Amino acid sequence: MSTPVIISFGVAILLGVAGGLLTEVGAWYHGLRKPRLNPPDWLFGPAWTIILGLAAWSASIAWEAADTDGERRLVVLLFGANALLHLLWSPLFFKWKRPDWALVEVVFLWASLVALVVGLAPISRQASLLILPYLLWVSFAAWLNWQIVRLNPRPA
Repeated sequence: MSTPVIISFGVAILLGVAGGLLTEVGAWYHGLRKPRLNPPDWLFGPAWTIILGLAAWSASIAWEAADTDGERRLVVLLFGANALLHLLWSPLFFKWKRPDWALVEVVFLWASLVALVVGLAPISRQASLLILPYLLWVSFAAWLNWQIVRLNPRPA
């Protein structure tokens, strides 16, 4: 296995583990009003595993396809920014119990995914396309987040 593959899948595993550790699905979360389309709790783990696996595959493909140091820097920058934003959402929502703050943050997470799709396309169309499930899932998650904020207004 090549170094980019090992690094990208290692980062994906770290993101998955960290996301799981930062997600406290307890009484507070279960007490929230949620939209009818809210998936069951058990679905989130497998969904994120697949999505992060595809993102890792995308990162390794993009790195290998990059022809210049500038393109490789762009790949690292785009995936690094996304990883940071990915890590930030769970503590905002679950640890600090601030779906409203998480809703603001998810806009930046979503934008980082659009930047990945657009930024990777000239380097590798395949790498760009592998990010689309992540973008779709975060789009849905943003809608869920918005609905939870709407259904559970914070007291003044």
